Amino acid sequence: MSYCTAIINMQSEEKKALHKNYHDNRYGFPIHDDNELFGRLILEINQAGLSWETILKKEQSFRNAYSNFIIKKIAAYTDADRERLLADAGIIRNKLKVNAAIENAKTILILQKEFGSFGKWLEHHHPKTKEEWVKLFKKTFRFTGGEIVNEFLMSIGYLRGSHDDNCPIYEQILKQKPMWTKQ
Repeated sequence: MSYCTAIINMQSEEKKALHKNYHDNRYGFPIHDDNELFGRLILEINQAGLSWETILKKEQSFRNAYSNFIIKKIAAYTDADRERLLADAGIIRNKLKVNAAIENAKTILILQKEFGSFGKWLEHHHPKTKEEWVKLFKKTFRFTGGEIVNEFLMSIGYLRGSHDDNCPIYEQILKQKPMWTKQ
């Protein structure tokens, strides 16, 4: 079942509104700001083993805890920051995920120096199959398995599949010229 269909079938109006906002305004739309790209990666990493609903409910807490997803700030986090994050009930308190966010921020700073931006690094490697992307992400970043990479790339418009062809949002996505249309 697609995300589009799942929202239609949700029983709770509160759940439906939460998912519909993400679905209609962000899922599959290209992101051009490195900090927001990194923020989406943090959210996708933290979703592993949990529902997307849990992450959507905690999204503002993630943004607050992780310095509004500003890569330079996160890359400079100290052991005290790691402990602060692990004690923050507003986010997912998983040591591997917290460490991945900090280490991945450091990696993105290196990519920014080499390619000009995280976005340009992604563009440099486009197009790739899902399998090729997964291999590249596993080599480059921490805590990036197949589903995390797939959802991250679909959510930012690099891989097709965020919306069904008959979904009304699909046409809006096409107008944004996501990278999956440029293969």
